[in-house]
Amino acid sequence: MKILFTIVFGLISILSFGQDLSQLRMSQFNLNNGIALSGYDPIAYFKQQKAIKGKKEWAVYAQGVTYYFSTAENKEEFKRNPSAYEPQYGGWCAYAMGKDGSKVEIDPETFKIIDGKLYLYYNRFFNNTLKSWNKDEKNLKAKADVNWQKFYP
Repeated sequence: MKILFTIVFGLISILSFGQDLSQLRMSQFNLNNGIALSGYDPIAYFKQQKAIKGKKEWAVYAQGVTYYFSTAENKEEFKRNPSAYEPQYGGWCAYAMGKDGSKVEIDPETFKIIDGKLYLYYNRFFNNTLKSWNKDEKNLKAKADVNWQKFYP
């Protein structure tokens, strides 16, 4: 009887944690109707080194967040290791996260891959924050890593 109780309790805990994680991601990530990266393909940033719009028919739902892909191959690659391709700081502007810990919208076509991770930036109205990030990347990245922990521990 103890073993059965332990198994049931363990399963409930795992399911509850998964639901909590999905809720946290949905509330803290930069999403538009549940869709990340404004519908851009996260794999394309790495493979083609450019932002490419994904298609709804190749969507993947990953713990509360939906991603679109430009090819079926990219979709399958993402499914094998989603965390390797998701944007840093929930898809918010890396510069703003580092500067003052604020969640600022991004231009999905303004990005940088650093140490195999995707970082996105605001770029509108003559304000390209990637340029500012590049001037003090080490310091801003360290601060952004700490600031993001306040939203997504």
